[in-house]
Amino acid sequence: MIVDLPETTIAKVSRALVTLREEGGAVALGRVLTLVISTTSDAAEEAIQAANDASREHPMRVIVVVHEPGGLDAPPRLDAQIRVGGDAGASEVVMLRVWGPAGADEEGLITGLLLPDAPVVAWWPGPDVPEVAAESPLGRIAQRRITDASAQTDPQRALDHLAATYRPGDSDFAWTRLTLWRAVLAAALDQPPYEQVEAIEVAGAVDSPSTELLAAWLRFALDVPVTVVLSDRSTGSSGIHGVRLFRASGPVELERNVPDVATLSQPGQPTQDVSLPRRSLRDCLAEELRRLDPDDLYGQVLTEGLAGLDRGLPAAIATGGL
Repeated sequence: MIVDLPETTIAKVSRALVTLREEGGAVALGRVLTLVISTTSDAAEEAIQAANDASREHPMRVIVVVHEPGGLDAPPRLDAQIRVGGDAGASEVVMLRVWGPAGADEEGLITGLLLPDAPVVAWWPGPDVPEVAAESPLGRIAQRRITDASAQTDPQRALDHLAATYRPGDSDFAWTRLTLWRAVLAAALDQPPYEQVEAIEVAGAVDSPSTELLAAWLRFALDVPVTVVLSDRSTGSSGIHGVRLFRASGPVELERNVPDVATLSQPGQPTQDVSLPRRSLRDCLAEELRRLDPDDLYGQVLTEGLAGLDRGLPAAIATGGL
């Protein structure tokens, strides 16, 4: 069910939600959190679809603040849309399209729609993110604040900025996309021979912040020199290409030469194919919502592991890039 409320107010939107609950269209019982999405019109539907899919694991109220073109000079206006039932997964979606000064105070705009006594998660899926997420109007009321460095024009610079402005509770999808890579590499080092890693090389695309975060995690966890080899877009490949862990008996190599499948090579063991798909927006969001306490490891990797990385200059290396 979709209910449109053109040229409305937050009070009218709140009353409409109460009416829908009383008529049996949607209930707030069982909602575990409020997810607030701040985005633009062209990216709103993709973010809503990811939230709807994630809501099947985390029932929630989704509030989407869509900033329409024109900036603060546009005439103030608020259009709302409420989605429940089959149009909202296991959540209820409140979309607020704002023009001009109506969207200047995001905290005041959404306060009347927050679920009582439920945690708040703020998500900026696009390139328009606050200078300091924790000090932004939405960030001040959120227990978790999610950004995506890969959506920025300069992902490397975005990572450095995240490190400089990090506060407990911050997170980024560039880190969430590493979960499968980290699991495979940790499992590989749990197998004999149990030799010390002496050096590491991580390769990936120049526009992949996950490549640098993976290198930073390895440097932080193993305390050995790590070199990052970045390829430009002329190779046609993106994301992380592979990792080499150098040990006395030979390197452990994890390379993703084809989509969704990586090859794991270790001295004295047969080569293995490992499922390593690129994670969808829904998977990343669902994982982030599984824990609402600060991700201390991400904070340490971001603020300590990135420092001192040997970042290679972009080079036209082949797909697989090692």
